Amino acid sequence: MSATAAGVDFDVAVLERYLAEHVPGFEGPIDLGFIEGGQSNPTFHVRTPGGRYVLRKKPSGVLVPSAHAVDREYRVMRGLAGTDVPVPQALVLCDDASIIGTPFYVMRFVEGRTLWDPALPGETNEIRGKMYEDLNRVLAAIHTVDLKKADLESYGRPGSYFERQVSRWTKQYRATDVYRIPTMDLVADWLAAHIPTSDETALCHGDYRIDNVLFHPTEPRIVAVLDWELSTLGHPLADVAYQAMTWRFASGEFRGMADRDLPSFGIPSEDEYVAAYCRRTGRELPSRELWLFAMVCSMFRLGAILHGIALRAMQGTAKAKNAVETGARAQLIADIAWRQVQEGDSSAR
Repeated sequence: MSATAAGVDFDVAVLERYLAEHVPGFEGPIDLGFIEGGQSNPTFHVRTPGGRYVLRKKPSGVLVPSAHAVDREYRVMRGLAGTDVPVPQALVLCDDASIIGTPFYVMRFVEGRTLWDPALPGETNEIRGKMYEDLNRVLAAIHTVDLKKADLESYGRPGSYFERQVSRWTKQYRATDVYRIPTMDLVADWLAAHIPTSDETALCHGDYRIDNVLFHPTEPRIVAVLDWELSTLGHPLADVAYQAMTWRFASGEFRGMADRDLPSFGIPSEDEYVAAYCRRTGRELPSRELWLFAMVCSMFRLGAILHGIALRAMQGTAKAKNAVETGARAQLIADIAWRQVQEGDSSAR
């Protein structure tokens, strides 16, 4: 039986037999549906008479080295089970590409809401404030995970995180030579010349933003943090800055809210959000220089990710319907990052 559902390019019957053998209590038949929205690892909703699951797999085709690490997603979610960081229950990891064409893992489905607009239209000011408070709480919880208890001490290399990030994403950007972006090259060179001396090590999500968490169906609290593909051990401020890009982008640029009147929405300012995080984690506010570097580094990394999406769109291996449009934003993000460098840190901090 071959799959015919949109986005499914593998034999569902083979997958069904595998899951029946490896997931306790699993029983077919499978009703499989492609979940729109993810740009990196194709994601599927697996419905059965006995329960609901989610499958994440590597995409088909030629891949950028070290990208699409579904095995790392699986490992970190297993390690975080029972901590203050809400994650889905990870059930099985399969590295046998003969089953569905690429490695994959399966986790239990979590009922919740994915919210794409950071301004949270349709919510009251009180609810918006509580949602951002919980985003802040969960981010702090990620960064204070006991790595030894979670068996994540070897999840990444301690030290020199920013230096390694700049090197990795520069290589990844230049390896996907779809087209060269002048401002991406300028930002890459600036970052390499301004590596901060500040160094810390904590668990980092790597892609922490409002659309990578699930909120409770009716309450302003997070029930699951998703998309751990880019997680590692690193400098926690990298995560904070990556989320804080939302405050630097306009709504028409990349899921931003720089053009919104945030006080009228009940949403904290960038400075207020960062200060709340620092209070939760017991750290001092970052210096202007460190915060500027972390912000520009985050934008550069996003640009490199979008550049990779553009490559997959050109190859025809990108699953998301808006992959071409999304990948094309690499130029815009690079330009904004370079503007940050030229203007310096213009925040009030």
